[in-house]
Amino acid sequence: MPERREVRLPDSVRLHVEVTGSADAATTVVLLHGWTLDGRVWHRQVAHLRECFGERVRVVTYDARGHGGSSCMARRTATLAQLGDDLATVLDEVVPTGPVVLVGHSMGGMTVMEYAHRHPAHFAARIAGLVFVSTTAEGHTHTAYGLSPRIARLIRIAETTGAGVLARCGSWRPPRALLRALRPSIRWMLFGERCDPADIRLVTSAVARASLRSIGGFRASIGAQHRLDTLAELAHLPAAALVGDRDRLTPPPCAESIAAALPVTDLTVCPGAGHMLMVERPDEVNAALSAVLHRVMAGTPVPRTLPSPGTC
Repeated sequence: MPERREVRLPDSVRLHVEVTGSADAATTVVLLHGWTLDGRVWHRQVAHLRECFGERVRVVTYDARGHGGSSCMARRTATLAQLGDDLATVLDEVVPTGPVVLVGHSMGGMTVMEYAHRHPAHFAARIAGLVFVSTTAEGHTHTAYGLSPRIARLIRIAETTGAGVLARCGSWRPPRALLRALRPSIRWMLFGERCDPADIRLVTSAVARASLRSIGGFRASIGAQHRLDTLAELAHLPAAALVGDRDRLTPPPCAESIAAALPVTDLTVCPGAGHMLMVERPDEVNAALSAVLHRVMAGTPVPRTLPSPGTC
């Protein structure tokens, strides 16, 4: 069972943190979830790391402010910049020593980029490897929801307007009855060709635990972020990027631009997969993560060929 901890941030927000493994582990992996989700979405990666690396690797997951088991926050702090600062604090409190591999999904990947931008010396001293899962460094530049540009523009206008309203709703949570009714829409937006009903239930449960302020408040910051220049400064690190070719939120051009900024990054495009690769294609995500970890632990760059899915 993971150790559950609470990290209190400077503005009194409390983060729910779960730690698996020994504090003496050679390397720590920190898994950062996406917008409206929580740390539970990484359960297959946590199990894989324990099975393949045992006590050599410590695993940390935490719920971002306003998400999951973490407390809500002031509306002005619902920004990626604040999430980058929060990550620096979590590392200081929970992982004060040793090399760290950061794994970010969607908003979690953007959090990693913001941390690198805002805390370059801290990042350089601590971070040994990176894995980007279904994320972007270009805001909503490539987000068209798989629809025509005209319809995508209309959806974005409606989404942005609605987000502003939700951001004013504080710590209220979405009604579960509404989320059940929206489950087909959630499935369409987040998943590709195949979807396990248990994964839909997990995602819906996570959205139900996100505050309306976090659902609405982070939207503007996510849409506006541009951090390709920051990524270019990290090209020396072992890294991997993965995307589904049916991802409607961060489609393949998002991962391709990340790989272009980090020329030694291994890019994996998963056919038929959507936005939730850690549950849709866990073997591919686990293989990419294992490859980065092996290179970090050996002190060598990531190879251009990843292990076969399902291997350690």
